Order: sequence, then C-alpha cells, then structure tokens
Amino acid sequence: MTYLLIGNYGVSNLGDEALRDYFLRSFPEIEWQVVSACPTVGELHRLPAGLRSFFSFRWIPTLRALYRSDGVVLGGGSLFTDIESPKACFLWWIHTAAARLFRKKIILAFQGIGPFHTLRGKMFARRAVRSANFLSVRDTLSLQRAKSFSPRTSVIESFDPIFLSVPKRAQDISSQHTIVLIPRKNSGDVFVSRAQDLVNHTERWNRISVLSLQNDSHDEHEFCMFLREKFGSSCEVRSVSSLAELAEGVSEGSFVLTERYHGAIAALALGRDLEVLAQGENDKLDAIRLMMQGTPAHGRADRLRDLVLQGELALKEELYGSAKLL
Repeated sequence: MTYLLIGNYGVSNLGDEALRDYFLRSFPEIEWQVVSACPTVGELHRLPAGLRSFFSFRWIPTLRALYRSDGVVLGGGSLFTDIESPKACFLWWIHTAAARLFRKKIILAFQGIGPFHTLRGKMFARRAVRSANFLSVRDTLSLQRAKSFSPRTSVIESFDPIFLSVPKRAQDISSQHTIVLIPRKNSGDVFVSRAQDLVNHTERWNRISVLSLQNDSHDEHEFCMFLREKFGSSCEVRSVSSLAELAEGVSEGSFVLTERYHGAIAALALGRDLEVLAQGENDKLDAIRLMMQGTPAHGRADRLRDLVLQGELALKEELYGSAKLL
C-alpha cells in the first residue's frame, strides 16, 4: 500500500518533523511518499496554492504519485487553522480535493482543527473534514469543531502521538530547583510578566533555563537574550532542534512555562509541573489547559497514553484493514 504523507514538513518545525518521523516509524508496512515544503531526495513537492508555485510545475510528480497511490494521510499538526497563515486551510484543502478527484482515500489523522479568524479558512476546513474517509483529532476543541462541520461523520478523539515519542528521562535532585521557560518568536509582555512572577515569588528556583525551539528566528533569539539579561547569571539559553534535545531540556527542570505546544507535550510526557500560556482563545495551547483542568494529575499520563493508542489502533485498522491486526 502506498500513501502520500502530507503535513507541514520541511519548514524546520521541531514538532512537525517529529510527527513525520512518528508516521514513518509506526506504520512501516506502508510505502510512504512524503510531501514537503522543502523536499529532500525521495520526497515530493506540495501541490500549488498560488500562481508562482503553479508555474514552477514541480507539483506534477506529486500529482502522478497521488494518482498511483491508495490515498493521502494528512498527518498531525495544526493544519486546518488560519491563526498563523490565512492561506493554510486552502493549501491543505487542495490536497484533499485532488485526492477526491482521483477517488483516493482521504485520512486526517491526529488533527488539530481551528480556531479560525476568517470565514474562508473555516469553509476550506469544513470541506476537507466532510471529504475525509477517516478522521481523528487530538483534543476536545477540535472534536467539537469537526462534529459541527459534519455531524454524521465518525470522529475519533485521540491525543498528539508525539506524547509517546518523548524520550523518558529521570528527574535528578538539581532539577527541583530549575524552572524551564519555552517562549515563541512573538512572545511578549504576558510571557515576561508571568515568568517574572514565578521567579520572583517562588524561592525554590535558583536556575532558569530558556529553551529556544526556533533558533533560526531572529525575533526568538532576541527575546531569549532579553530574558537572559532580565534574569541575570542564573539564566541560560539553550537552542533545541530535535525532540530528544527538547526532552533533555525539559527534564532538567521541575516546572515548565511554555507558549509552545510541543514544549507542553514534552512536559506532560515527562511528568513535569506545567503552565501553558495560550496565544488566543481556544487555540491549541488553550486546549491543553482545558484538558489539564478536566483531567486529574494522578493518572493523567495513562489517560493520554490510552487516547494516543486508541487513535493509533483506529488508524491502523483504516490503513491495513481489521484482518491485518488479528
């Protein structure tokens, strides 16, 4: 079986690259053809979403591969939201529309759906959801949006599969006195104020570790340097470029303050105390916050693990057929 694996790959995003690796590792029987923004050898270009990309004609091999495939898997991440890019929903809908044109299976797996700032973005997300043969989502807010788009569609509530991919690390004594800060390139006064409150009003911290997940961003680098200057010699900044490095950085603290989604996932997987700062109402970090409010800390990791495995089993049944699992 051959499937095109489609996501926000090739843009140096730690979480999305970890998701790609998860699919390649967890479903080895599938012959995957990865569709990427910056394809390496053996990968494919995205389908065009504008005139410049259309007239590059680099998408023609992708269309051929789609025609010969069994279908497409849009794998994880926040693909169907227009919070960071107004064109995102249109781009991913194009891939589902092409698959539908060729009568191929459309699988949306571990998706984060919404929120939306534009009616256009919401419209394309709705069309993609309604065309799906299989749909699993990673949080309750996405579940609610998916059901509102297509009430008769069966939607599986799961969790981000990266939760199971985070390398487990023991907590040593020194980590009890370390707070971990994980900002974004557009973090601002809210993050600084909350970090300052935690540091100044809690005597337990004698070390502050700032993790930069987008170290090629000038804005994020400047913000991290600002934090180091503000908190002085007890603060250090570390660049993180892989899931293993993120797990190592998070494991060195006992408390994590983050504006990054996969920083929160790593903290949950490693059992660290966590506070998330959402960048907008009902966004993916807000979904994490709501999940934490509704799930007791004791047993939370087991509950999240079960949700991931539930989504994974359902996806395997869709890809392989139930007979393959017996």
